[in-house]
Amino acid sequence: MFERFAADTRRAVRQAVEEARRQERDEIGEEHLLLALLRDRTGEAGALLAGRGVRSAEVEDAYARSRRRGGLSEAESDSLHGIGIDVREVMAAVERSHGAEALVRRRRRRRGLFAGHRPFTAEAKAVLERSLREALEHGDRSVRELHLLLALRTGGGVAAEVLAERGVDYAAVLSSVRRSA
Repeated sequence: MFERFAADTRRAVRQAVEEARRQERDEIGEEHLLLALLRDRTGEAGALLAGRGVRSAEVEDAYARSRRRGGLSEAESDSLHGIGIDVREVMAAVERSHGAEALVRRRRRRRGLFAGHRPFTAEAKAVLERSLREALEHGDRSVRELHLLLALRTGGGVAAEVLAERGVDYAAVLSSVRRSA
């Protein structure tokens, strides 16, 4: 699949690996892909995100809140609340019993041959796969950063929520894809 990635997308994926390393995360997630696009102001996706006022600090904060809720997005938390499960109440009870941030996954120490390797999370892999589908659906031969942004926007979860809050909708990104083709 990576052979279909354009140079800008490959650069974004490499930057996502660096983001995960900088945050001392074991895996490369959606958060790191979004931050990589956001921090590259020279790329089309970074320019679009900057124009909509998306900031890396708010992305990092949204993911920190999600990790504290055991990885749930606001929408997922609200959905559970709709069926009578108050995630905030559960989170508070767990933290009272087990300490602050008890639901946050802790860093695992890798050993041996794979000590420096950081795999992609299932969600990040799904974003990469969706970006390829987006490129193919729109008749593009290679996957560009904007396809990656489309995939982040359509996937649901925290990335999609942050983007939606800032008005980064599918139509706006798609319009940029078509203009730059």
